[in-house]
Amino acid sequence: MRVPVRWLRDLVPNDLTTEEIAERLTMAGLEAESIEKIGAMWEGVYVGHVQKVEQHPNADRLVLATVEAGEHRLTVVTGAPNIAKGQNVALAVNGAKLVDPYADEFKMITLKPSKLRGIRSEGMVCSEKELGLSEEHEGIMVLSDDAPIGTPLRDYLGEDVIDFEITPNLVHAFSMVGIARELAALIRGEATMPDFADLTSYEQTDSLVTIDAPDLCSRYIGIVVDNVKVEPSPDWIQRRLN
Repeated sequence: MRVPVRWLRDLVPNDLTTEEIAERLTMAGLEAESIEKIGAMWEGVYVGHVQKVEQHPNADRLVLATVEAGEHRLTVVTGAPNIAKGQNVALAVNGAKLVDPYADEFKMITLKPSKLRGIRSEGMVCSEKELGLSEEHEGIMVLSDDAPIGTPLRDYLGEDVIDFEITPNLVHAFSMVGIARELAALIRGEATMPDFADLTSYEQTDSLVTIDAPDLCSRYIGIVVDNVKVEPSPDWIQRRLN
């Protein structure tokens, strides 16, 4: 069970460090196997804003992007097909350490200014793979419109994730809500539960599910959800699931 600590703190406000949370829950029987610190390596990577995008004068598949992030205003040469003016992106500056997306095995590289087809590129707009977030490298990672420009990326997207080894007798802890209740009890705090749908007012019917073997299954409940719109989830959901 992987538990993002920021999400856990939303459910149970507390001032404990990640390590203290892991220790408290371990002593209560929920063994914390490891702690992953996502974004710990993102030194020199910031939330940037694409001011303009121009065609590279010497290459059809490259563009020149002017990206601003606080005190940094850089010209970046990129072939990312999805870059556009007005986007918020992850901007890596000189000296940043990134994942080499072309290496067969995990390998870190240090970013240095370089010339691409005669134009100096002073930084890089990053894909999820270069940041170690996923294997996605077809284009750059586009951040939400409310991302705080100029902020270090690890302050915005960085996360501590505790990986718990949950035994079968503690099935109630196979969820964020379950872990939150455990922590709230340990620190004598209060867990803020998310809003759950109230289904009591909806029409009920016995015809939705037929039980052919009532001796083996005495009760089965189903629900039909209509008018579902299929589209990408909001950024905050995607970040938490990632």
